[in-house]
Amino acid sequence: MNIIDELEWRGAINQQTDEAGLRELISEKEIGVYCGIDPTGDSMHIGHLIPFMVLKRFQLAGHKPVILVGGATGSIGDPSGKSEERVLQSAEQVEENIQKLTAQVQKLFDAGKDEKSIRLVNNLEWTGELTLLDFLRNVGKSFNVNTMLSKDIVASRLETGISFTEFTYQILQSIDFLHLYRNEDVQLQVGGADQWGNITAGLEFIRKQESAEAKAFGLTIPLLLKADGTKFGKTAGGAIWLDAEKTTPYEFYQFWLNQDDRDVVRYLKYFTFLSQDDINELAEQVETEPHKRAAQKTLAREMTLFVHGEEALADAEKITAALFSGEVKELTAKQIEEGFKNMPTFEAPKEERNIVEWLVNVVGIEPSRRQAREDIKNGAISINGEKETDVEAIIKPENSFEERFILVRKGKKKYFLVKLVESGE
Repeated sequence: MNIIDELEWRGAINQQTDEAGLRELISEKEIGVYCGIDPTGDSMHIGHLIPFMVLKRFQLAGHKPVILVGGATGSIGDPSGKSEERVLQSAEQVEENIQKLTAQVQKLFDAGKDEKSIRLVNNLEWTGELTLLDFLRNVGKSFNVNTMLSKDIVASRLETGISFTEFTYQILQSIDFLHLYRNEDVQLQVGGADQWGNITAGLEFIRKQESAEAKAFGLTIPLLLKADGTKFGKTAGGAIWLDAEKTTPYEFYQFWLNQDDRDVVRYLKYFTFLSQDDINELAEQVETEPHKRAAQKTLAREMTLFVHGEEALADAEKITAALFSGEVKELTAKQIEEGFKNMPTFEAPKEERNIVEWLVNVVGIEPSRRQAREDIKNGAISINGEKETDVEAIIKPENSFEERFILVRKGKKKYFLVKLVESGE
């Protein structure tokens, strides 16, 4: 199947500058395809994966993908579409972000592994030494201010105001496209729907600098919304990060596992490399056996494996199964920490205490001794996965998870994580 047909089936195309011309070009030769990311933060989130998945599909179709990390553009920030300007970051922060994003991209896409792998570039390499006079004479002359003002991302800011710094962002991105066109055989730029104005500005610049017949193209990806109309990738807790320190692999797995039936097939098409037959089969199961959540489980497995690897996937599945069954005894301290990160958390000293006193006075899970005794006798309290019915039982540090955590369950669903600390801390 032609890569354009594949992308259309997956719902991954919003706009194209010249569909017929691009189809003809990619049928004749392998081309370079690029997408950029600015180092405005120290981690990518799942929204960044959307254009990168398109790059990966072009790679699988035999083309040459390039990921640009914007050391230059990230120093000024693109117009975000919001009313306020971006806060400029220090050069040191930009460089730190570049290092972290580069490491993530290399891990995800095996960048630099061989000549056919995704290539990483930094636009600071070719813009860092560009002088002001060169910029004005050789670049600025090719841009019409009226045309720049008409771009949606700029036009939306005219009432509230936009600085010259952010106004020139589309020029810098155009320089990138021209540089990659000349030096990396890049003839296609891919971006989100909000990048259409910047992409078309780059195409106009290439044709003015090269020739009107230059074969360069742009393709944007739709804004991904959930069935309820809200933006994909946002939760009550914030963004879903690819950095395991910001969003644990278990939380990442759970995010995909909990997708709505109305969304899950679209996400399988967008984010996985499963075949059309496999996805169609899962789509049928969503209709006929939604209670089994086979599509969600597959999506969660595929995405966690892709981003975090086999070991993290195994941990996430083990934690999920333990939470569902209540059989938490076999979990490691690391898995406990990851799986119960957002549960109510208390601290307790590493010392022996009677269970009633411990529940009431040490950690405060129970409101009174009477209530604690009643819950214990009724079998409503479990310690580290074991139901405790003896009001004279002793809580001992050595019976914890690696002397780091004690897990308390009250009733069927209420979990409490107790962190053990040295006495006196």
